[in-house]
Amino acid sequence: MARLSYARIKYLFFSWLAVFIGSWVIYVRYNSYTELCRGQECKTTICDKYRKGIIDGSACEGLCTKETIYFGKCLSAKPNNQIYLGIWGNLEGVIKCQMGNTLHLDFGADLEPRKEIVLFDKPTRGTTVQKFKEMVHSLVKTKLGDQGNLQDLVNLILKAADSNKDGHVSLPEAKSAWALLQLNEFLLMVILQDKEHTPKLLGYCGDLYITERVPYTSLYGISLPWIIEVFIPSGLRKRMDQWFTPSWPRKAKIVIGLLEFVEDIFHGLYGNFLMCDVSAKNFGYNDKYDLKMVDMRRIIPEMSLKEYFKDKSCESDLDCVYGADCGTTCDQNKRRCTADVTQPNLTKVCLLVKDYLLSGTPSEIQEELEKQIYSCIALKAAAKHMEMEHALILNNLKALLWKKISHTNDS
Repeated sequence: MARLSYARIKYLFFSWLAVFIGSWVIYVRYNSYTELCRGQECKTTICDKYRKGIIDGSACEGLCTKETIYFGKCLSAKPNNQIYLGIWGNLEGVIKCQMGNTLHLDFGADLEPRKEIVLFDKPTRGTTVQKFKEMVHSLVKTKLGDQGNLQDLVNLILKAADSNKDGHVSLPEAKSAWALLQLNEFLLMVILQDKEHTPKLLGYCGDLYITERVPYTSLYGISLPWIIEVFIPSGLRKRMDQWFTPSWPRKAKIVIGLLEFVEDIFHGLYGNFLMCDVSAKNFGYNDKYDLKMVDMRRIIPEMSLKEYFKDKSCESDLDCVYGADCGTTCDQNKRRCTADVTQPNLTKVCLLVKDYLLSGTPSEIQEELEKQIYSCIALKAAAKHMEMEHALILNNLKALLWKKISHTNDS
């Protein structure tokens, strides 16, 4: 009887403990969700500005009047960047909205309130179209440097700002466009709209914008319920990510697309852009296994990044980092960060896809592929002939992969 009583007490104790821990986890998760997912609040703020005639855009009517834009699953990772799956009529998209009562890191070294985005106070009433063009030109020059063809980019931006395509940019349209231009991802989407690997911009209203939905939202891996995720060791999680990948020819096609994207942003029409968060979750693909970018918020104009590191004090190289993957060195004599990054985009991409691509590689190209990938990883941004080596390695890698899959259905 004593043993039975002890077993019963033990059972009740562990049952109570399991219920307590489960309830605590659910409570924390719920609090986290309500903090991260504030799409309705974002929509209310945007629609209030639209109804008052302060802002306008191609998505305003569907969002606020006809209500044909619906918020679906919340994907937000930070409270100030609201991200939702959404539906706009018969189109599936991703809705991105900036919360105005938070702070954000622009390209300067300090945190600054997003006042002009929240209040939509620029341009002011009475601003002429010519003056607005000058404002846009000055802004993109600050972000991208003194490129010779900036006027072409200004014209692209004004074309995007004319949401109703009447040949005229109204003041509410200009306020929306100006707010969106503060967001690096939006500027990059305008620059790369004709490129295959950039999701299409479907519409905007204020600083809320909607992009094409990418069917597969990670380069590799499997999405698991959070309750299971927390109990899986990181080593096992990495192995599982490699188990759930497409066939090798399809992986090769996706990587070719990723290499093409690197080409698109390396010394393109409007300068060089640097990838400061090269993780699998930022790259996806469609049903045809064509690479599509999922998140471009950490792809930064080189000029802006140099400005960020300018006069930044440091004790070691660890102090000279932006995002997860953009770093410079610390000049120990001056105790200041240097301006030039240590790794080019191509090196970061090769590090990301090394295991992904080498797993299941056909034996006849295994040795050559390994050689090329490791040559790619060894590439340094400060190399004497870096641009020439960059082009050579990238083209050789693309050619090797394409030659192997060009005769297959996956090509």
